[in-house]
Amino acid sequence: MSNTYGEWLKAQREAAGLTQQELADASIMTRSHIAHIEAGRRIPSKEDARRLDRALGTGDVLSSFLPRENVAVADYFESARQLEQQATVIQEFALSLVPGILQTEGYARAVLRPGATPRGEEECDRLLVTRLERGKVLSDPVTPLVCALLDEAVLRRHVGSPKVMTEQLTHIVRLAESERIRVHILPFGVGYHQLLQGMLSLMMFDDQPPVAYGEGVLMGRLHDSPALVETLQRTYTLALGDALPRKESVALLRATAKEYGQ
Repeated sequence: MSNTYGEWLKAQREAAGLTQQELADASIMTRSHIAHIEAGRRIPSKEDARRLDRALGTGDVLSSFLPRENVAVADYFESARQLEQQATVIQEFALSLVPGILQTEGYARAVLRPGATPRGEEECDRLLVTRLERGKVLSDPVTPLVCALLDEAVLRRHVGSPKVMTEQLTHIVRLAESERIRVHILPFGVGYHQLLQGMLSLMMFDDQPPVAYGEGVLMGRLHDSPALVETLQRTYTLALGDALPRKESVALLRATAKEYGQ
């Protein structure tokens, strides 16, 4: 992103006589998030931008002139989408749906179809294009390193037609067999685990601290508090320890795809 936005924020903060920590406190954000926005490494969400406007008395300038690409995603996901394109390591946990960057066109279309939420065909098409664009991060053979931890419910939940499920699971198998991603399945037999509360994406970078993104029904939140991110990373690691090994996970994916095919 252009750093004009971050430079303008920094100039307004300094004109107001505020430190990054003081602005963070006033806008209910973390100091590190303010620092990354000023350095041009991150884009605030619309709600964060509105809080910054209120804290600095800048009207609606920061919320009205957010640097955006011409993409269609939920507002709460935009900052996470930007970071997803920059990450060198992505660790995904999926509770019930295949993670966005691994979705095939048929699967994504079934998830985004009209009627699932109040949206028209045109909006669904725009969302689909963006969803498939996200998957292009895997076109680089090395970066980012991706680990997908999937609850068994992801395999068993029927999304779209049996053909859609066969294609989707086969796509994940191909990515795993080519060693482009690592995939592990958390079987139902594990019972309760702490990640059952929702989906989680952990992202790491070469030049900035790691972040975590969690999502629920029509809401999502990006976390960059070092203590919280570390706790979530530890929780992910513990859940990964309960998952099936890579070969067994791929075998289960392949067998489930075959079942849908029959």
